[in-house]
Amino acid sequence: MNTLEHDDYLAMRAGATVLEADSFGEKVLLLTDGTVLKLFRRKRLFSSAAWYPYAQRFADNAAALDRLGIPVPQIIVVVRIPSLARDAVHYHPLVGRTLREICREGIEKDQERELRTAFTRFVIHLHDCGVYFRSLHLGNVVYMPDQQLGLIDIADVRIRASGLSKRQRARNLRRLLGIVGECDWVEVSAIVDGKDDSPIG
Repeated sequence: MNTLEHDDYLAMRAGATVLEADSFGEKVLLLTDGTVLKLFRRKRLFSSAAWYPYAQRFADNAAALDRLGIPVPQIIVVVRIPSLARDAVHYHPLVGRTLREICREGIEKDQERELRTAFTRFVIHLHDCGVYFRSLHLGNVVYMPDQQLGLIDIADVRIRASGLSKRQRARNLRRLLGIVGECDWVEVSAIVDGKDDSPIG
């Protein structure tokens, strides 16, 4: 992991748009060149993040998912910023909009039906590939111009050696099922069984 000195960070950050922040500070920055800097803080003094930082997990997961053919952000570099007590991952974002953004902007029923079918197939494919993603929700799935779906915010992805069991598939849906307005996107039986019987097209 490279070290990014404070002056270099300030130069990188100049003119950036804050995409996400919380009470602890900035979390995601859109830089002027169109790339993204995602910052991570260590939440506890003693945690696995001490020896395996979340920024590095994000980058490693991106590489692993890319090998599986799943669209993800393209990593540029992982850095440590001592002056901020943060680690960060610098990457090229996926081009497109999240399913959550599309829903909030409003879509016609036919398009929504098509996207729901595509989402169901995408999740089944993830599970078949052994991808366990506790943060699976519409805000972390991007619909791209080529009509593919991709994943973002992937630091907590776990990839098993084989496809997920029915129990793991069901557990992987828990967060999404608890989100009002998004839980009805989930074809639970189809995803848990790993079979989508909806018509093609």
